[in-house]
Amino acid sequence: MIQVTVFRSNNQIEAFELSGHADSGPYGYDLVCAGVSAVSIGTVNAVMELCEADLEIEQGGEGGYLHVKIPESLNETIREKAGLLFEGMLISLRSIEAEYSQFIKIKNN
Repeated sequence: MIQVTVFRSNNQIEAFELSGHADSGPYGYDLVCAGVSAVSIGTVNAVMELCEADLEIEQGGEGGYLHVKIPESLNETIREKAGLLFEGMLISLRSIEAEYSQFIKIKNN
């Protein structure tokens, strides 16, 4: 199962973490994993490109791990824009969770 954890500060997303595998299909054909990966990596790329922000990214391992944090050093305007893009990502991930709840779980921390 993919575990998504959203970290907030002052009601704004400051980081998110993905871990695990959906195992909803054979390797290379796992639609839940593909959807979650596309949404999350697309969001990271959008923040970096549109906000011209370097995010704190930790990834790797066979456990499908990704941790992304908005650096505290960014000015407030850029942090708010990045947070809004992360909120859009969360909406998309919740749509996936609504259809495939046996393969993905989202929690706030």
